[in-house]
Amino acid sequence: MSSRSKSPSSRNRDASAESRRRRSAARLAAVQALYQQSIAGTNPAKLLNEFHDHRFGEEIEGDRMADADRPFFDDLVSGTLARSDELDALVTQFLGSGWSIDRLDRLMLQILRSGAYEMIARPDVPRGAIVSEYVDVADAFYPRPEVGFVNALLDRLGKSVRPDAAKEPDNSAETGG
Repeated sequence: MSSRSKSPSSRNRDASAESRRRRSAARLAAVQALYQQSIAGTNPAKLLNEFHDHRFGEEIEGDRMADADRPFFDDLVSGTLARSDELDALVTQFLGSGWSIDRLDRLMLQILRSGAYEMIARPDVPRGAIVSEYVDVADAFYPRPEVGFVNALLDRLGKSVRPDAAKEPDNSAETGG
């Protein structure tokens, strides 16, 4: 069936799935960019340009990078960097007793910062979608216990900063979350 003969609802579903895929790719790329910035101290504008020009849709070490939702990626990276102290304080509230932000490895910290940023700055994305997406990001890098840690921490954080989110309709298909 050609795209011209698809029904409007089928085209909308395809567009929605594509939007979700591009946002998922943006989240993964944002965590990678934040990690790179934490190691190399790359200027944020240069970092964004590097990902736009040399990462999205390119083949790197035999793997093709997905094309990401660039404005969403830019917001995640820029917002997370701009609010990192605030995000660290927020994440610290949900760490177990005896844990500090300094105990987290750099990659885990970037996953949690980006997820926390999205929770507080992107009310257009459902809380559950954010948790699920960052669990998927963590799963790309870590074994099961760490993935569970991301799930538990972001779930508790999300319920704290978005207590009314449970009353919202699940619109994750429309928001790309």
